[in-house]
Amino acid sequence: MRIPLAIIGLICAVAVSGCGRKELRDIRSTGTGPDEFLVLPPKPLSAPENYTALPTPTPGGQNRSDVNPQAEAVVALGGKPAALLPGNAIPASDSGLVTASSRYGVSADVRQVLASEDAAFLKRRRRGGRIKIAPVDRYEQIYSKQTLDPFAANEAFRRAGVATPSAPPRNEE
Repeated sequence: MRIPLAIIGLICAVAVSGCGRKELRDIRSTGTGPDEFLVLPPKPLSAPENYTALPTPTPGGQNRSDVNPQAEAVVALGGKPAALLPGNAIPASDSGLVTASSRYGVSADVRQVLASEDAAFLKRRRRGGRIKIAPVDRYEQIYSKQTLDPFAANEAFRRAGVATPSAPPRNEE
């Protein structure tokens, strides 16, 4: 019995159509372009009243159009600019949080240690996953054992008597 060519073509089209969708969890850099999360729109240029009275440029000096860019970025992200203290000081409102989180000691090189441990973990987990026929969500595969089920966590907190916000219903697919 011969399968019509149209059915074979339809099956091939359906199989190939699933390869076109890229997930947002593929967080590897795909190019050499700028990071869109680090780019802030500049303020419009303004012409000075007197070009001869301009100060001499100083490398690393203050920008006349963006006087305090860090505070403006904090405000743009919904924070309070008063929380920016000179010298990376901890605001009084956060001192309790910092004390509680550092009660077992603080490692100065925690970022470097975690980065090296995560790189070693990824290297171990990716050994067998280099060959792929179709695009897959590598992030989901690699970190699947470390994910939290939000519905189970919500139920556990509710059983413990903790007030929790209403959660959206679980999608049954």
